[in-house]
Order: sequence, then structure tokens, then C-alpha cells
Amino acid sequence: MSEDKQFKQLIDGCLQGDRRSQQAVYKLLYGKMKAVCLRYTRDSDLAMDVLQEGFIKVFQNMERYSGSGSFEGWVRRIMVNLSIDRFRKSKNDFILMNDAMSAEEWEDEIEEEELAEQDQYDFKPHQIIEAMQQLSPAYRTVFNLYVFENYTHQDIADALGVSVGTSKSNFAKAKRNMKKILLKNYGNANE
Repeated sequence: MSEDKQFKQLIDGCLQGDRRSQQAVYKLLYGKMKAVCLRYTRDSDLAMDVLQEGFIKVFQNMERYSGSGSFEGWVRRIMVNLSIDRFRKSKNDFILMNDAMSAEEWEDEIEEEELAEQDQYDFKPHQIIEAMQQLSPAYRTVFNLYVFENYTHQDIADALGVSVGTSKSNFAKAKRNMKKILLKNYGNANE
């Protein structure tokens, strides 16, 4: 049975309130969605909170899934939006940095660094996730939205209520900090 057909049957079951269908959807998507939530949070407990809240929202709003496009993508969007909402609620605690250096200057500096020292490191996915979790919430959120969700800086600015320049600056700083963390923690092991 194809994955699309399997999801169609499970979605139909969920719409009818069938708990076994809900459990099957949860089991099929649990790992991937947990990974999405972990990218946006500093610890696994918070990721699990977002994940559980996300699945509740999925099952409560199943009738809103139009059937066009990937069901997994629809669920992923819910998880990302919940993560963004969590960030917005805590934004007062974690102010987005916007130094005197312009976003363009940061981008130029990062690009020059990248050209000067072509990365010869091959980091493992769990190392990258661990490094991302060490970023500030602002940097981590912007980094995730840009790299993994393919948001533009304008999309990020709109979603987070910041300027495009702040989004660019935070992304550049997140990349720089990620590189420092990865090299400090895992650089020697991968040479």
C-alpha cells in the first residue's frame, strides 16, 4: 500500500474519531515531528510539550487538511507554527539582537570566512542539533526558519514581528555561533 493511500485511510479514520487511526498517525510521524520540535527548543522536555500540543491540534483540526499537498507537510507546518508561537510568547525574555553592524556587513563577513576556510568537517546530525540547542532562542528560531523551513527573511520578519535586517543579522550570527560551537565541541574529532 502506498504511503499516500495509507495516510488517506488513516485520515478518514481520524475524521471518524477512530483512536487506532490517531495512534497510527502519531506513531508514523512521531520521530520526524519530534526532530522538528527539538530544532526549535533548548531541551527535550519543551520539545515534547510542543509535540504533544501539536498532535492535539492536528487531531482537533483534521477536517482542515484539504488533501492537496503532503499530509506530513501539513502536520510539520502545525509543529513549526506552534514553535513560532512559543517563541513569540517568550520574545520579551529573549530580545532579538540587532547590533550596530548591518545585516549586509554580517553577510559579507560570514561569506568571506566561508570562502577563506572551506569547511573540511563532516558533522553528524545529532551534533548539529546539539549545537543548535546551544544557540539563543532568537538565533535558533531564525536559523531554523531560514535553513529548514525555507522561509525568506521577509517571511521570518513577518512571522516574528521583527525587521528584515534583524532577521538577516540574527541568521548571520547564528551561523557564526553554530560554527564556533561545532568546532569547539566536535572539530578535533572530525579532522
